[in-house]
Formats: sequence, C-alpha cells, structure tokens
Amino acid sequence: MLKNYLKIALRNLLKNKGYTAINIFGLALGLATCLLIVLYVSDELSYDKHHRDAHRLFRIALEARNEKWAGTPGPVAAGVKTDFPEVETVARVLKFSGIDRMLLENRGGKEVTRFYETNGYYADSTLFEVFTYDFKYGNPKNALSKPNTLVLSETVAGKLFGDTDPVGKVIRVGLTFGDFNYTVTGVYRSNRKSHIDAHYFLSMQNGDMGGWVASQNNWSMNNIFHTYVKLRDGTDPTAFEAKLTPFLMRHGEADLKALGISKELFIQPVTDIYLKSAIGNEIAPNGSMTYLYIFGSIAVFLLLIACINFMNLSTARSEKRAKEVGVRKVMGAVRNSLVHQFLGESMMLAVMALAIAVLVVQLLLPYFNNLTGKALDMFSEPAFLYWMAGITLFTGLVAGLYPALYLSSFRPVSVLKGRLVNVKSPVLLRKGLVVFQFTVSIILILGAIVIGQQLSFLQNQNLGFDKEQKLIVPFRNNKAATNYNALREEVLRVPGVEAATSGSVYPGIESIEDLPFYTDNKTLHDAVDVHFATVGNDYVETLGLKMVAGRSFTKAFGADSSSIILNETAARELGYDGVSAIGKNVYFELGGKRQSLQVVGIVRDFNFRSLHEGIKPYALTTSITDKYQYFIASVKTKDYSGTLASVEAAWKRLNPDIPFAYSFLDQDFQKNYENESRTGSIVLYFTCIAVVIACLGLFGLAAFSAERRTKEIGVRKVLGASVGGIVGMLSGEFLSLVCIALVIAAPIAWLGMRQWLQGFAYQVGIQWWIFPLTGLLVVTVALLTVGFQSVRAGLMNPVKSLRSE
Repeated sequence: MLKNYLKIALRNLLKNKGYTAINIFGLALGLATCLLIVLYVSDELSYDKHHRDAHRLFRIALEARNEKWAGTPGPVAAGVKTDFPEVETVARVLKFSGIDRMLLENRGGKEVTRFYETNGYYADSTLFEVFTYDFKYGNPKNALSKPNTLVLSETVAGKLFGDTDPVGKVIRVGLTFGDFNYTVTGVYRSNRKSHIDAHYFLSMQNGDMGGWVASQNNWSMNNIFHTYVKLRDGTDPTAFEAKLTPFLMRHGEADLKALGISKELFIQPVTDIYLKSAIGNEIAPNGSMTYLYIFGSIAVFLLLIACINFMNLSTARSEKRAKEVGVRKVMGAVRNSLVHQFLGESMMLAVMALAIAVLVVQLLLPYFNNLTGKALDMFSEPAFLYWMAGITLFTGLVAGLYPALYLSSFRPVSVLKGRLVNVKSPVLLRKGLVVFQFTVSIILILGAIVIGQQLSFLQNQNLGFDKEQKLIVPFRNNKAATNYNALREEVLRVPGVEAATSGSVYPGIESIEDLPFYTDNKTLHDAVDVHFATVGNDYVETLGLKMVAGRSFTKAFGADSSSIILNETAARELGYDGVSAIGKNVYFELGGKRQSLQVVGIVRDFNFRSLHEGIKPYALTTSITDKYQYFIASVKTKDYSGTLASVEAAWKRLNPDIPFAYSFLDQDFQKNYENESRTGSIVLYFTCIAVVIACLGLFGLAAFSAERRTKEIGVRKVLGASVGGIVGMLSGEFLSLVCIALVIAAPIAWLGMRQWLQGFAYQVGIQWWIFPLTGLLVVTVALLTVGFQSVRAGLMNPVKSLRSE
C-alpha cells in the first residue's frame, strides 16, 4: 500500500511540474528561513543554562533614585553570606568602567607575545563554586584562591602559550594604574554561553587592587560589584528577596543617610539575565527577548505563508483530481485511505523541500553568522536534528491536512458526472489565505521601513557635540598615561590634527561615575544625582561642545582642580537658570568628607549616552577620578591613513612596548544601536523572502485561473474583448485581495512599530506616506506577478482555446 501511495504521489508531482516546483521552492524558502531563525533563537536561549543548579543561581541588584543597577556595594556579598543561612555560596565579579581591555604579555617564550585582550574581569575565589566552567587545565576549586592569579579561556591561552599547559606560568598584565605579574592557575573551555562573556578572570585579592577592594566597606557607594548567590535547595527566592532591603538598611543605614539616598535590593535569576535584563552597569551587552519573539513570529509566519501556497494550489486544482477520487471511492477506497494518500504527497513535498532547505542554510550560514555576530553550526547540537524533523512534519501536516480532507470529501456520483459541490467554500478560503499572506508581508515591509527610518534618525540626530572625525586612543596602561602630555604635543604637530585632550570617558560609552551634588543652604537629602566625566584641558573644544555661559577648561586657567562645568539639565535641577550658576559652589561627599567645586561654565545639553535615554544631569571636572583613560583628538583631513600612521609613530616613540590601538567616536557611538541595526537587517532580508513566497503562490493561482478560464477568455475575445480588458479581468480579482490585506495590515503595523519605538527617548514619527508607498509597492509587485499570466492568457489565440474544448 505504501509503495502504491509513493508511486501515485510521484506520478502526480511529475505530471504537474510547474506547480510542484512552485510548492517545493516556496516550502524550501520557508523551511530554510525557519531553520536559520531556530538556530539563532536556540543559541540565544542557551545562555547560562549549562550551570549546575542553574535554578538556584541569582544576581543581587539594586534600585536607587528610580534607576536600577546590576552592581551592588562591596560589602553586600560578605553580608548576605553571614546573615542568611539559605545562601550556600556567594561570589563577586568586578568590571572597571573605562577598562575595556588589558595588555597581556608573555615574556617566557622565544619571542615576547603581547596583545590587548577584552572581557577581563576580577572575581572572588568562590566564582567557580557558583558558576560551572569546563576546565581543561587546573582545578576550579582553588584556581583564584591566591593573590595575583588568573584563569584564562582556552582561546586566550592559545594566543599566549600555544597548545601547551600554561598552569604555573607567569604573564604580565598592563593596567592604567600599573603593570603586574600574574600566575596562570587554570584554563577553561569557551564552549558554553554566559552573560559573563569572560576571556579571563583575575583574582580580586591582588597586589594591584587588593587593598582597594578591602577598603570598599561603604554600603552606599561604588555599586560596581556584580554579586551572585547560590541559594540552598528548597529556598523560596521570593521570601529571600523580601529580606534583602531590610538587610541593607540594617547594615548600611548610617552610610545611606550620610549620602542622603535610599536603596532597595532585588534578585534576578541568572538564567534570565541575558535576555530579560536591561539595567544600568550590565556586565556585558545583553540580548533581547522582545527580538526573539519578533524573529520567532517571522519564522512561523513565513512557514505558514509557504504552507498556504500548497493549500491554495492543491484546492484550486481539485477539479483535476476529482474524477480520480470518485473512481477510487467507487472501487472501494475509504476516506481515511485517501487522506493518507494526500498527506503522503504533502509529506513527500516537505521532505524534498527540507533537502533543498538544508543546502540553502549551509550556503547562507556564513553570511547569516556575519550578520548576527555568531558562530552558528547546523550540526553542532544533536537537538537541532529533532527540530528539523519536527518542523518538516509540522509543515507537511499543516500544508496537506486541509487539501486532504477537502479532496477526500468528494461524492463519487457527483464528481463522476462532472459536478463539484460546495465550491464556494474553498474559493473563499483561498482568498482569505491570500489576504493573510500579503497582510504578513505588508506588516514586515512597514516594519522594515520604520526600523530603517529610526536607525537613520539615530545616525543623523544632532547629539549636541561633533562626533565626526574624532580619534580615540585608549591608554590602558599606566606608563602610556604618564606620557600623555608628551603624546599630546607630538600629535598636535601632525598635519590635520586640530585639537587633543584626555578624559575618563567620552560620549557613547558606558559611564557609571556619578555623585549626588547639592548647593548652598541645602543638604544631601536635596541632592541631585549627576553623572560626570573627569577630563583634561580643551575637552569641550575637542568634542565641539557648546558653552552657553562661563568658560571651559583650558591651559590659561591652570589646573582647574576645584572647578566644575554643568550641563543645562544639571544646572536647572540644582536650581539655577544657567548664567546665575557661574561662580556658585556645588557640594558632594567623597570619602566621608564634604567637598566643594566652583561652577565655571554651563555647557549646552548633549547626549553623553545613547538615544535610548533622554538627557540627564551631567558635569565635567578635572580632578575627581582619573582623566587619563582615553586620548581624544579632533582630526580634519582627507588622508586618514597618513594621519593615523603619524599618530601611531608618535605613540610608538613614547610607548615602544605598548601596542597602539584606536577607534573613532562616531563608530563607537553607533555600537549602542547594534541590536537595532541587526534586527533591521534581519527583518529586511526576511521581508524580501516573505514577499517572494507570497508572490510564488499568487503566480501559481494566476496561472491556474488563466488555465481554468481558457474557454471563457476565448469567447470574450471572439466577442471583441481587448487584451487590456482580459488582463484587467484576471488581475483585478487578485489586486483587490492585496488592497484588503493593506487595509488590515496598516493598523497592526502602526501599533507594533509604535510599541517598538517606545524603547527610544528620541523617535522618528511614523509618517502617513509610508502606508500608501507600501501599498503602491505591494500592488506593483502583485501586478507584475499576476500580469505575466494575465497578458499571456490575453494574447492567446481564441481559435486554439475554443478548439481545445
């Protein structure tokens, strides 16, 4: 029986090669897209799932002044371990703001190996008791238990030592506050995904910063320690969370009152952090569950569009197979056997489409990886094979079930007499499915347009400073930082370099430095939280910031160590109207002491963070923190390669043992929108695929309609109908369905994109003209698709078409 079904299925597929090709190609495109998205989504969902007892792992975070922070003060970790018996173990991870990479150096080989490496973090010795890492060399239980030890990822270890076991070997780590020797105590494999995308861990109790860590006993400041706990089995996380804020008040009440603020602690499941957390001072850029929902929806809808093509073409061609069904039923076939036969045909098509889809995915995967920034592999995870089988089965069933039930329902007496009953029902369903196909396509087109407009808006928005042609050179090393003045003098002599300065941060990168400032006759309880950058002379001029009152920091006024420049928002929230702030003092608490700075200037508001956020109080100082983190130069030249070569030569003359690295401010600022840019590109590509699949179905239906109405067209032409009239008659039916789809899709797309835009403080408006433009585009594509078959039918010789009857 099965062999008979296969023969019949193959015979029917080969008999109708055009429709078979349309179905297989459409299903293959839908399956390939779906498989690519499944690979991406499953990779995103895998973060932090590999840890032992992952359900018992939580991060403690805090909320203060209506802002949530991923970090906590230093004493919180030891406090929760002491006060809560339900805490099995606790560990901290520390990421310094402004230190995005460190200089690693191995001098023990034949040649010195030296390079900058990103994603290095300080960690407590208990880190590997909380998180699960697959160690290749060393023992995770004591890997970070001694001072000046570090653990490397397999990739970094290979760059430093090749394939040898490096445990016990010493490397040099260069930081802005000095160079230090570290002993390698372990190497872990980088084969698991974590929100802590660490390339290496350094012991937190070290000579370079151990004293500083030990001094972090204030419960209200330096919220930079990422604190993780493993709760004992059976602990209620909600009950534990409820105890944390009272615990903080019990230990830190005096510190919090001295600072004039209140804080609350809360917990986040570690398995939720990567996709569901988007708070301040995240340890690394996270993904987005919202975008996974978007991509997952696109995958489902594209597959449905492909399945609809099969359903429509199968039911449309039901007349061709009606007599076959009638004869089979007369010969004794029951409905179930016919359903099995037709489902078998759809499953065979789905399997053929899968084979093509796998080839397409393999071809497109390198480009898709480049687009998403991942290293996806179809066969690296055995579970993906089950996904492939499941999606193929789903496709075959969804595509074939309705046609199988419909075709098997024919009454043999009626169909053998040439009459089909209940013809209107499948026709209405076909029209509804075509409307659904183009509704989805139009929504995707509108979404792609709005995303593109928003990204263009973000790139061209006036940020309040000049981000173009700003060269950024990170110091990352204490010796390089001490050579700042000499470097500045040499770089300023390079043709094309107009200005140069230094700073602890620059606009667009994360800055967690903030302090509560208050004015005369006020206290900490009235303070305004102000983020700040510690900068060198000419910072304002180099970045093109605009002063609205007072002056900037320049060499003419000396060190300016007791001066401060406020932005307009900070001045306003402190109670000044701009000019009136000049000469006034603002106060802050640091190290338990009240300190003051004199306002010497007001700078026009500028976006020091991405446009996801509005402008907040900001200040520039010269003395609170280290201003020698970044060298910043304003460059006006057409010969960038020559200018960069001259700057690099100056750097190497002063810092021969330190690699030269650079970036451009506009590119760094644009990195804040990588998720949106990636999403826009993915949506655009998949939108094109959706339109192609929908048009394939439309093409097939138009071909069938023209074939079915051959005699009618011949009669009309004999009676004087023009080719244009025939084309209009055949095309009008389908174009009306596209117009209905536009009417349905427009409000849905508007609501969806309005919701997406809420994630930006600065938004492009959804303009009315994109809807008629999209409608015109879709109607044009549909007209071209249907028009080919319509013109072909209109040009047919009526004598031949009538003779065939």
